[in-house]
This record gives sequence, C-alpha cells and structure tokens, in this order.
Amino acid sequence: MNANSPKPPLSNKERVKIPRQHMPEQDADRRRRNFEEVNQGLTVLGATTEALRCLQCTTPKCVSGCPVGIKVKDFVALIVAGDYLKAAAKIREDNILPAITGRVCPQETQCEGCCILGNKFEPVGIGYLERFVADYESASGQIGLPENAPSTGKKVAIVGSGPAGLSAAGDLVQKGHQVTVFEALHEIGGVLLYGIPEFRLPKEIVRREVDVMRAMGVDFQTNVVIGKTVTIDELMNEEGYDVVFVATGAGLPKFLAIPGENLNGVYSANEFLTRVNLMRAKDFPEYDEPVYDCRGKDVAVVGGGNTAMDAVRTASRLGAKTSYLIYRRSEAEMPARTEEAKHAKEEGITFLCLTNPVAFLGNKESFLESVRCIKMELGEPDASGRRSPKPVPGSEFELPIQVAIIALGTEANPLVQSTTPDLKTTRKGYIAADPETLKTSKRGVFAGGDIVTGAATVILAMGAGRKAAASIDQYLQSGEWDGAPN
Repeated sequence: MNANSPKPPLSNKERVKIPRQHMPEQDADRRRRNFEEVNQGLTVLGATTEALRCLQCTTPKCVSGCPVGIKVKDFVALIVAGDYLKAAAKIREDNILPAITGRVCPQETQCEGCCILGNKFEPVGIGYLERFVADYESASGQIGLPENAPSTGKKVAIVGSGPAGLSAAGDLVQKGHQVTVFEALHEIGGVLLYGIPEFRLPKEIVRREVDVMRAMGVDFQTNVVIGKTVTIDELMNEEGYDVVFVATGAGLPKFLAIPGENLNGVYSANEFLTRVNLMRAKDFPEYDEPVYDCRGKDVAVVGGGNTAMDAVRTASRLGAKTSYLIYRRSEAEMPARTEEAKHAKEEGITFLCLTNPVAFLGNKESFLESVRCIKMELGEPDASGRRSPKPVPGSEFELPIQVAIIALGTEANPLVQSTTPDLKTTRKGYIAADPETLKTSKRGVFAGGDIVTGAATVILAMGAGRKAAASIDQYLQSGEWDGAPN
C-alpha cells in the first residue's frame, strides 16, 4: 500500500476504543453572567472523530428512536467521508430544522438512547453531529434545499409556527402544495423563540432555519390570531384553503392553586420567558420591556422540567442573588435533560428537591416576601411510573424569596376550539384527533403536537407535524375522510 492509498475502514473493535468527544462549553463562571450560547459546537476534527465511533449497524435502532426518522447511519457515514454538505442535505430529507434539533432534542432518551454502542460504552453523539453539519452548512452559505414537486394547486393553512407547524410546512411544500403558516405573535418560531433561552438556542438560529423554509416557498403571516383575526371556517370558506392544520401548541400555563399565588412577584414561566426571550427584556435598557426585576433578589422556580431549568438559569443571568429550583420529587425523577441539570448546578443554582410550596407569603403592599414549603418523601409509583411524592408531617419551613416563577407545564388554550363549533375536544380541552391520521371531527381540519397530546418535546411535535403532512397529502390526493374521530 502506498502513501496515497485510501486507509482501510476501522474495525468495530477499533471504533469502540474511541472515547466520546466532549462538547466544548463556555466557562460556567463566565456564562452565568451572559446569554451567549453555552455549548460551543464540535470542531471538524471532533465531529469526524465522533462519527468514526458509529458501528454502522445493519439495522440502526437509532432511526426508530427518532420521532422524525432521520437516516442517522447515512448522514454519519457522510461525515466520516468528509462530505458535510451532503450530510446536512441527508438530514433535511426528514428534518427541516437540524440546527435547532441538534441543540434542544433530548437525544439521550431517543436516538442516542437506542444506540447499540450505548449498551457497553457511551452512545454516539448524534445530536452533536447533527448540530455540526447544520452549522457547517450555514457557514458555507450553500444550503441544500430539497426539491419541491410540481404545484398541485392545493392550499394548506397551518395555524402556529412552532415545531409541529414548521415541520408540517416543510414536508407539504416539498409535495407541491401552497403552504401558508399563520402566527399570532410578531415573529415566526413559536416556542422555539419565546420559550427557549438564547443561551440554549440562539434566536438567529431559528431565524436562519425559517429563512431556509421561505426559500423553499413557505409563506409566513405574523400577527394573525386564528379565532380572532380570522376563524377556521373563514380560512376554508372565504379564503379558499383546502386544509387547515392546527398546531397552536398548549400555551396556557398551569399554577399551583395555593394561597398567595396572586402576590406581586409571582408569575408563570411562560410569561417570564416570553418577556425575556421574545420581547428582549434581557437587553434592558436597550429594550424597555417590563419584567419583574430579579437583580439582587432571591428567586425560586417551581418545577423540574426543561422549562423550569430555563427559567431558573435565566433568572440567575438577570442578576438574582440566589436562584432556587424547588421540585417535589428527587433529582432522579426530574424530567429535565441531564445536561440542563448539570449546567444549572455548574452555574450555582440551588436545588431544593423533595420540597413542595404550600403558600406564598407577602407584606402589606401585597409583594412576595417568602414561600412556605413542606418536605416530601417518595411513595409508590403513580400512573406515569414515577414514585408519587407525599408530605412529611411537621416538616414545614419558610424560605425568604421576592420572586417566584411557576413552571408546572401548560394546558390547552381554548381560542381555536371555542371559535370552531364542530371541532371536538377532549375532556381536558385539547383537540380530539385520530392518533394515526391526525384528522379531527371537522372535515379538512387536522391537528397535532401539544394541542392534541399536551406539552411534549420539540422533536415529538415535529414528528406529529410530519405525520400530519403525510396524512394531509393523502387526503388532498384522494379526498377521502375516513379515520377521523367520531
């Protein structure tokens, strides 16, 4: 073999000896004082080395673990070959938002959780590699746009520009349909913009991915509140849309329903994060968007999911003196990503696990001064499989705080349902849709994502968007409306 001959491929025995590549991170002491992205992305060498760890399984389980079915084996092989642009194009065949999902997907419980290598070693860093090729593609200026089919003349309206709506729009425009996405707020992106902080998902990344979709032919309309500006019936009857896909998410915040929750200084994570992320409250005084001042205050966030982590880490960056995370179960039961909990601890967040608020206490001017909590212990597993927390008698204590942020999840916003009389809903107010076809009780109307399932992850919503797009395309071709809920 001469010096110019290609190197033989690595054996599996050689591959498993390669350690998982570490994601470079901004230093914790520095990043807790800014909103710059924490994870810095793999280098070319790091990405190529990580890709070499892939065993190239005959039947890759990682694909079945991905809600949108990314061809992981194929795009990783292209990284090994050094063809990063083709790798990005391969991902875009199934995922129109790779730079986003590469940053915020819970890969550890999905594609990476199914990785064969993970049985004995650390799984391949699929999310790291997805982010790498998406960022490489963007930096090159050579975006690999999928080819659209010839125009069908059919019009599809998508309500909501979050992950479900964007995913459906990307698939449908490729099938030759005319797609318009309606967004109630002034910018496109839904929860990707208002719900996820800059240090986890820079807004320029979301805008970049949306611009790619514009280049593909998707039309975006902002400041349109479906149910107020225009109704579903008006879209279909007066504006000539053949199909409407409702992907509004579940944006109505849940609260604790305990005394003192109406005090000044107590509010929802939804409002807090929207003011900081979308309305630019973090950029005060350049942007004078009001947000309850955290500077020099003791702040408590109640909850254990990713939104709770986002809120408490944001409060810390806004200058909180002490930032507490109050969660009624143990850390092992936290639904938040392991990486987010790790980053929060590194940034000085105080975890108060097995603790539950029972009342907020205020002064004569109705400003929050403290929270009364009770210690909890874990009993038998509940319906979700997690051990159910129960109070420990006599364990109540008070914690001085001046700001409380409730991050207990969301429920269905009733606006679309209340203005569409023949659209059936569930007992909890979510839109009733067939789980396979995502058809609703109203002909021509589909629904998917959090407005059907309740709050879930970005990638699960995207999976629903892809499923809806396939079902919508089939309906537009056949005109048949079987498989809808009774």
